Amino acid sequence: MIRLTDQPFDPGVLLSDFCRERTETGAVASFVGLARAELGAAAILELEAYPGFTEGEINRIAQEAIDRFSLDDFAVVHRVGQIAPGESIVFVATAATHRRAAFEACDFLMDYLKSRAPFWKKETGPDGARWIEPKPQDHADIARWET
Repeated sequence: MIRLTDQPFDPGVLLSDFCRERTETGAVASFVGLARAELGAAAILELEAYPGFTEGEINRIAQEAIDRFSLDDFAVVHRVGQIAPGESIVFVATAATHRRAAFEACDFLMDYLKSRAPFWKKETGPDGARWIEPKPQDHADIARWET
């Protein structure tokens, strides 16, 4: 499942729903990303995406994760629009037969979402607005998966 939403979501509910009735899955790993206030420098985080295109690109990398880690299933819920500090930005869950595959697939998907997914991010705070680019560490994180 891939869903972009401009509405706040409850990661606990998403995780419960994702885990329900998984009688053959041995492991579920999940990640929740939260908007930071950046010590008062960020009042609002705004994410833009191209509907259809963004989901298609996330699906492409999710299919790679399914093949690479033998996943049973995955879920990606990502906010767009304005997000206040403390609100959830992203929820990723992966289901696999074994824990290592679930952990690694979740990490793989998050590295992609953080550095290469087609989202445009802008922070607005007391000093005005600024566009956010992936940091060198984000690029290093995704480079681990390139073989």
